[in-house]
Amino acid sequence: MSCWMPGCPALSMCRGLAALPITCLERAKDLKTRLGILLHKPELGHKTGSSSKLQLGSRRRDSSRDVLEWRESFDQLLKSKSGVNAFHTFLKTEFSEENLDFWLACEDFKKTRSKTKLASKANRIFEEFVQSEAPREVNIDHETREITRKNLSGATSACFNEAQAKTRTLMEKDSYPRFLKSASYQDMSRQAASRGASKRSHT
Repeated sequence: MSCWMPGCPALSMCRGLAALPITCLERAKDLKTRLGILLHKPELGHKTGSSSKLQLGSRRRDSSRDVLEWRESFDQLLKSKSGVNAFHTFLKTEFSEENLDFWLACEDFKKTRSKTKLASKANRIFEEFVQSEAPREVNIDHETREITRKNLSGATSACFNEAQAKTRTLMEKDSYPRFLKSASYQDMSRQAASRGASKRSHT
């Protein structure tokens, strides 16, 4: 905007700006830029929120698929973190969660690389789950218990293999079928199937 008339407000403003030091003008420009960035931030936040909602929806669909896969096999259940958690909660109602805890302890034990840690972990697992009258004694036969005891003398990552396999078979043949028939799993599978049907109707 330009104006040649005396006393024109625009002319006064231009003269005033011209009289300001260059540093002041640069600071004003910088402030304007920062304000522009701040004004756009809520929009960015909205986009991030939408993205996180999509991710959450995806996780829900994955978990729904998981729940229905648990009934396909005991292996499918054990592969799923949420499946193991749900099965553990069920076993607590039957006061037999020590079987799954022992199986999980053995899985963790196999990942141990240090020989010193291997020996100390082996003794701790044996004392907690395997030896007669252990605080959380698992249901295995005397022969398997004795084989496991002998394995401790030269502890390797395989020293609980037989006891772990026996415990796994017991859970698969006994607790797992009851878990699938339980009210808690039936409710979860109905919800999962409903979510799956809802997803298909929207595609």
